[in-house]
Amino acid sequence: MQITFLGTGTSQGIPIIGCECKSCTSLDSKDNRLRTSCLIETQKKRIVIDVGPDFRHQMLRVGGKEIHAILMTHEHNDHIAGLDDVRPFNFKYFKDMPVYALPRVKKNIETRFDYIFKENPYPGAPVIQIHSITSNNHFMIDNIEIIPISIMHGKLPILGYRIENFAYLTDVKTIDEDEFLKLKNLDVLVLSALRKEEHHSHLTLSEAIELAQKINAKKTYFTHFSHLLGPHQKIELQLPENIFAAYDFLSIKI
Repeated sequence: MQITFLGTGTSQGIPIIGCECKSCTSLDSKDNRLRTSCLIETQKKRIVIDVGPDFRHQMLRVGGKEIHAILMTHEHNDHIAGLDDVRPFNFKYFKDMPVYALPRVKKNIETRFDYIFKENPYPGAPVIQIHSITSNNHFMIDNIEIIPISIMHGKLPILGYRIENFAYLTDVKTIDEDEFLKLKNLDVLVLSALRKEEHHSHLTLSEAIELAQKINAKKTYFTHFSHLLGPHQKIELQLPENIFAAYDFLSIKI
């Protein structure tokens, strides 16, 4: 299985428009961060987690191969705004795009992208089939088992996902103790780490380190960085052994 970080930035991306901080003016390509998303590739399937406003650019960077499914973590704009850009996959492969999401997120998508779901949709609109899922039920995409994980984004219940010995948890603030059972014996954990300062709905860097050490995957990669956390090189200097700062289009094999 190969994991590619399509984006590792927070909702505004990095650089932020008009900002002149060290992160936003850095010449290091690792400090150019699109909105957070991830591509999972097995021998037969390509699955994307979240499709934010940079989805088109991200797909162009990794090549226009078929995407077989999209897993949604939650309904915030930086995670769903790119849904319209599934159209090329519809047109090229003559297939609907399966999307998996919580019932609340499904309803939000159907409202925000109502032109997709009308009885007689606009010609050329994306063709999307949304499947409602919950954190209590595993499901299969062909022969790949997907294990949803309930996490809290502040007061908002959202989903992370485990596939084999890989887990992806973004926009986390807290995790219920029962859900840790789904996170045992991981080879790779992806976890969000927003900034150093306290935030009401995101892990700080120190909180993310503490949570990563509790989960105790063989390797952990942090993502969903704010520009306030500083340039990539300085982030890496603050991380313990076996915890790494991800960057856009980093690929790892499991």
